[in-house]
Amino acid sequence: MHEVGPIEARWRTSSYSSGNGQCVEIAFLHGVVATRDSKNPDGPTLAFPVPVWAAFVASVTEGEMPCG
Repeated sequence: MHEVGPIEARWRTSSYSSGNGQCVEIAFLHGVVATRDSKNPDGPTLAFPVPVWAAFVASVTEGEMPCG
């Protein structure tokens, strides 16, 4: 498993985010997409291989996985 270092990560939120702190942030690192809760930036992160993340995003975009 790849340890996500706080200095190397460039975290970002979706442009659809309302800025109320209720967001998931992502960072692209070394072939993985790291995710974290924007309310707890020093908390745990989850990291997914890029192909797995891309499949997840495609599922949501195509309506196969409802959000919200």
